[in-house]
Amino acid sequence: MTFYNTLSIVIVLAAAFGYINYRYLKLPNTIGIMLMSLAASLILIATSWIHPALFNKSIMLISSVNFYNLLMKVMLSFLLFGGSIHINAANLKKQAIPVLTFSTIGVILSTFIVGILFFLIAGLFKLQINFIECLLFGALISPTDPIAVLGILREANIPQSLEIKITGESLFNDGVAVVIFISIFDIMQAGTENISVTNALLLFLKEAVGGLLFGTVLGYAGFMVLKSIDNYKVESMITLAMVMGGYLLADKLHISGPLAMVVAGIITGNKSRRDGMSNTTRDYVDKLWEMIDETLNAILFLFIGLQMLVIPFNMLVFWLGIISIIIVLASRFISVAIPINFLLFKTPFEKKSTTILTWGGLRGGISVALALSLPPGGYKEVIVSVTYIIVLFSITVQGLTIGKLVKKINHPK
Repeated sequence: MTFYNTLSIVIVLAAAFGYINYRYLKLPNTIGIMLMSLAASLILIATSWIHPALFNKSIMLISSVNFYNLLMKVMLSFLLFGGSIHINAANLKKQAIPVLTFSTIGVILSTFIVGILFFLIAGLFKLQINFIECLLFGALISPTDPIAVLGILREANIPQSLEIKITGESLFNDGVAVVIFISIFDIMQAGTENISVTNALLLFLKEAVGGLLFGTVLGYAGFMVLKSIDNYKVESMITLAMVMGGYLLADKLHISGPLAMVVAGIITGNKSRRDGMSNTTRDYVDKLWEMIDETLNAILFLFIGLQMLVIPFNMLVFWLGIISIIIVLASRFISVAIPINFLLFKTPFEKKSTTILTWGGLRGGISVALALSLPPGGYKEVIVSVTYIIVLFSITVQGLTIGKLVKKINHPK
């Protein structure tokens, strides 16, 4: 099946599920689309003995798409830039300390807590997974992806300062978690005896700091170009070029493309938007990136649901996944609570912030993509399956109840 045919089917399914969700289900668009694609997967599996040809073709369709490359090499740059372009830099600056703390120290804490607990639990299940592989699992499951429920949070009248904390953390910790994952993976490939703590730290700093600096340069370069002309068509194209060309160059320089996109997006959405664009250009650029963000999120969550067709499951993995959900929630609570208790001396936090940040810390497509990127062999299938179970629970259960939780906290009876 050609790439165009596959893309056509995906777009048709995303549009159809989006229509049904908007017309009848009334769920947040991404969650509704994922639930319908998940239901479609389960129906195909249940009826595979009646229509084996349809089932086999569906398997071939999903297997033909490299989910890791699709998300990490293509979609992620657009999603992060599109998300950060709407961030108010002034509000983000006020919450800079908690955002940076959660997206760095919080992610590192979560990585090690999940890694250690998963190593112990896997041993109880007689699975001899190496500790460094468990750390890799901790790194890939730690990034939060609350974009799917931001609309719910706004409807629940979440305080703006807490919304900025959640949004800012989700944008930055995606990049930080990917850097941590790559660093641990490189250590595993080289062998722990062949790499020092200093080398590992330098690798992390090169990826992270390099990405932040490159994003700053890219954002201001884009501002200078956008400021020099007034043509909404060309300027819209320039923002696309910044993302596609910038992400490609970051990859060639071996620095963090995700972090670069977040910084470039913030600069473009604030300085460039304020000082470098006319009202007409501003309107078109906003609508362009809103449309890109909505479309790619729909496709992403469609693929998450359809991955059910190709991810292996058995009862051992199922129960390991259920226990891992508890591990991930507990590690999220700890990795949020510790920084908050330290920051309370300087930074005010909203009522029940720890509870909201814990339950609102959804896991999404990045976790699945990183799990699928692991080399074949070993316990890759176990890690992929457990990751998928956690992501499904996170999006469906946490995603659909976080709004009610916030309303209950803000308006107790």
